[in-house]
Amino acid sequence: MLDTDQLAALAAVVDEGSFDAAARRLHVTPSAVSQRIRALEQHVGRVLVLRTRPCRATEPGAVLLRLAGQVDLLERDALAELGGPDGAGSGGQLRRVAVAVNADSLSSWFPPALVGLPEDVVVEVRREDQDLSARLLRDGEVMAAVTADGHAVQGCRVRPLGAMRYVAVAAPAFRDRWFAGGLTAEALDRAPMLAFNRADALQDRFARELVGRDVRPPRHLVPSNAAFLALLAGGLAWGMASGALVEELLASGALVDLAPGRVLDVPLHWQHWALRTPTLDDLTERVVRAAAVLRR
Repeated sequence: MLDTDQLAALAAVVDEGSFDAAARRLHVTPSAVSQRIRALEQHVGRVLVLRTRPCRATEPGAVLLRLAGQVDLLERDALAELGGPDGAGSGGQLRRVAVAVNADSLSSWFPPALVGLPEDVVVEVRREDQDLSARLLRDGEVMAAVTADGHAVQGCRVRPLGAMRYVAVAAPAFRDRWFAGGLTAEALDRAPMLAFNRADALQDRFARELVGRDVRPPRHLVPSNAAFLALLAGGLAWGMASGALVEELLASGALVDLAPGRVLDVPLHWQHWALRTPTLDDLTERVVRAAAVLRR
């Protein structure tokens, strides 16, 4: 049997990034945290925590980190269902939910899913690219995620949400300067491209589908939705933007569609731990309802 205090110590060290911070969270001494981690590592015969700054879970540690989160959620949901003697639900304990969501979803359809959550539920949203958020599930850092991967991470369930539609856009002056002869491979090799971060491959995918090969243009990286749209409208580069986010900019003429009729649809899925708990079930239903706009 695994000791729940030792699992809680593992989760605290990885979440907080250090043994000292974990000790403050657990209201024990750093020595006690160290002893619990050491005992857990001896019990399973594996190194579970890399003593770096910040501390990180090893691959075996990630397995137990996920278990620690599941145990904690089950316990808090059970307390909430039992109710306290004063009717205070989980007896004053908060049910914490960590989820990973891509930036475009955060800026459009996802926030309504969190409106009206029970008062004892608090959410930590990790912004992560939809192509990479499944990694956070595997590592046990989140219990649910919006992903582009329809294949279930081990120990998780998947619900399809719909698709987010992206269009290639730029300022009119940018189009006239760089794409006067159309979106040819040669023009796409020269015209500056705007991406959200190094993991953002939407522009590359669109260009490859359009011209049949990879392009290698100058590339700006701007990890902010507001700044991304402002820079597109300002003529810095071209890029792929969610149709929902650029609708008004297209209507006003601040941006133009570079390839009318050509879009890039990115299917999104909701992956979550394969647990039946009131917290996860409620959050899942909220997310699926909010994502109805992706299925229209």
